[in-house]
Amino acid sequence: MAGKKTWMPTAAGILDIVAGSFGLIGALMFVFMGGIMRAVPDMPPMMGPVFMGMSGPLAILSILAIVGGIFALQRKIWGLALAGSIAAFFPSWLLGVAAIVFTALSKNEFE
Repeated sequence: MAGKKTWMPTAAGILDIVAGSFGLIGALMFVFMGGIMRAVPDMPPMMGPVFMGMSGPLAILSILAIVGGIFALQRKIWGLALAGSIAAFFPSWLLGVAAIVFTALSKNEFE
């Protein structure tokens, strides 16, 4: 390792994983709500596909956040850890901003 070990990459990794988990739960909720909206007769017909369409990008960003969080915990591949922190911004902006800051400040701790 290039630098002194601090708590920041560990905190960033945990925040990434938590935000990514929230995002996956949100993506599943979008799929669920899209299915319900397709079954409700008074809903506009495009609402179901719109909600289901939003679930795909959210799921991809959430998976990237989780993978980036794992790399931050391992202190490997700083670029991927930073990308995961940026992806964590979309499911949870509060956790994502903190993860971005912690990952950026701890760049010298990564291999």
